[in-house]
Amino acid sequence: MEPNASSYSSRSFVEIAMEVHKVVPPPHISTIHKLKTRLKETFFPDDPLRQFKGQPLAKKWLLGAQYVFPILKWGPSYNLTLFKSDIISGLTIASLAIPQGISYAKLANLPPIVGLYSSFVPPLVYAVLGSSRDLAVGPVSIASLILGSMLREQVSPTKDPVLFLQLAFSSTFFAGLFQASLGFLRLGFIIDFLSKATLIGFMAGAAIIVSLQQLKSLLGITHFTKKMGLVPVMSSVFHNTKEWSWQTILMGFCFLVFLLLTRHVSLRKPRLFWVSAGAPLASVILSTLLVFAFKAQHQGISVIGKLEEGLNPPSWNMLQFHGSYLGLVIKTGLVTGIISLTEGIAVGRTFAALKNYQVDGNKEMIAIGLMNIVGSSTSCYVTTGAFSRSAVNHNAGAKTAVSNIIMAMTVMVTLLFLMPLFQYTPNVVLGAIIVTAVVGLIDLPAAYQIWKIDKYDFIVMLCAFLGVIFISVEEGLAIAVGLCIFKVLLQITRPKTVMLGNMPGTIIYRNLHHYKEAVKIPGFLILSIEAPINFANTTYLNNRISRWIEDYKEEEEEEEEPKKHSGLRFVILDLSAVSAIDTSGVSFVKDLRKALEMKGLEASETEKHHFKYSFLFLVNPIGEVMEKLQRADETCDFMRPDFLFLTVGEAVAFLMSTVKGQLSNHV
Repeated sequence: MEPNASSYSSRSFVEIAMEVHKVVPPPHISTIHKLKTRLKETFFPDDPLRQFKGQPLAKKWLLGAQYVFPILKWGPSYNLTLFKSDIISGLTIASLAIPQGISYAKLANLPPIVGLYSSFVPPLVYAVLGSSRDLAVGPVSIASLILGSMLREQVSPTKDPVLFLQLAFSSTFFAGLFQASLGFLRLGFIIDFLSKATLIGFMAGAAIIVSLQQLKSLLGITHFTKKMGLVPVMSSVFHNTKEWSWQTILMGFCFLVFLLLTRHVSLRKPRLFWVSAGAPLASVILSTLLVFAFKAQHQGISVIGKLEEGLNPPSWNMLQFHGSYLGLVIKTGLVTGIISLTEGIAVGRTFAALKNYQVDGNKEMIAIGLMNIVGSSTSCYVTTGAFSRSAVNHNAGAKTAVSNIIMAMTVMVTLLFLMPLFQYTPNVVLGAIIVTAVVGLIDLPAAYQIWKIDKYDFIVMLCAFLGVIFISVEEGLAIAVGLCIFKVLLQITRPKTVMLGNMPGTIIYRNLHHYKEAVKIPGFLILSIEAPINFANTTYLNNRISRWIEDYKEEEEEEEEPKKHSGLRFVILDLSAVSAIDTSGVSFVKDLRKALEMKGLEASETEKHHFKYSFLFLVNPIGEVMEKLQRADETCDFMRPDFLFLTVGEAVAFLMSTVKGQLSNHV
């Protein structure tokens, strides 16, 4: 179906052709300026220096100090009203942080006291450097699991606890160093390779592994496997049935049901957030009283035992920067650093969006990194912004980072005066607290949503999930990240190329497979390339366009009544979606022009005379693409204005009107 004058608002092709907007070459920009712009967009997309422009020197110093230490920005305006909200939220998250700190330290195969140490110093550091008002800092289950499992592969936490502790602190230092480096070097985009599908699958798998590991405490098993996979854990559980303790199972079941019920209540009625927030501490207090009253530690229920009193002892002398375990601590620090950083920034941005304020990703990386570096020197292991604590902090009405300071002070009081009270706390309750905390990491609605939207993403999520469960935590994550990178490479090397057709009654051109009402224009092959053209995809594009041309000819040969002059005359490339092009891409366009010249297509002698042998036309190339094509066109022929158009409609109108005019003159 060939468009006629009525298809274009009752105007002839000649009238439209006279109104064709010529493509104007971009203004000349120096190479230095281009490089500067590209680097700025890559590393400084938020333009952090814009606030300093036009300010006096004293103001610049103040703004600089506020940028480095956000507490100086909101601190001077802090008042009693804000403090009332922060003290309530700080005490609330402290009631959650104390039992979680002890539990997560055990999950990382570290002494329980280290979990409380990690809930004291890092929140104070973050309160000074962090930019989030809602982020509650402390140990998290995923980082604890990864740190404990990776270190335990080479060092036993029971046979050599001192070395294990040294490696944990050293891994924390390298995690912080890596995190802070990403922030200082503005390389935060690296963590974007952890897609949503990867994180959902990874966290679900890790939640199941964490829960299975708690079977040791929930069943009272003494001899338990050191491996993390599903098969060895279940084998260990059923091969040691003689060690099962009914007293432990009964207590664990009761407290697990209690914790899950309180969690359910808080989810159904968010105003009752304090029910689930206070449930862990209530469970610890109640179970400790029961064990102490009934002497249950002598009846098969294991307890934490005596914990040291006092604040964080220094640990910089325990950091190891040489020796045979250096590679292990660097690798562990890298993996735990990425995971904890991703969780912390994601949580911070989530709650910032709810309260309509901005969180600076690079500043968060620096804050979390420095927090872990300082923590590694004060007997702390990897910490970040925990989702469960931050949710409680947000719901409790936190206004500023002072809630972290209140929490830290509460933990300090616990470390100084209340540690003997935890001596009889049963391990089974800590296991129940961990299971309840990680259940929320299994997000079935999100998994179903991914299945509906993108099947490949679902496969990535499934690989992360199964890899964590059946292989190992770090290898499962590596497999998922590898699949994500493969997907990106596939999109780069196999860019989408579609054939466009005319929407009847308009000068709009759309994908023929998407819009069934769109029709082909006889004699025209109109293609749209929807990706950058570079060395990785030029061969594919060349082959794909050649197939389009061959398919076009075969379709015409199969027609029962071939139209007169319906042979392929022009190839139009819509480059609107081509954001960049390199040397190989430029060569591809030039070679395509030469190939079409050699084939000759179906043009008449008149058309060849007017268009000089070239039947490839370009539509709306962006400035960078056009500039590079212009530089590569030595003859200044291919980049003539009548070979470049702003829209496909203008190109078709101009070419058809010109051909008709030339044919009428020839006749």
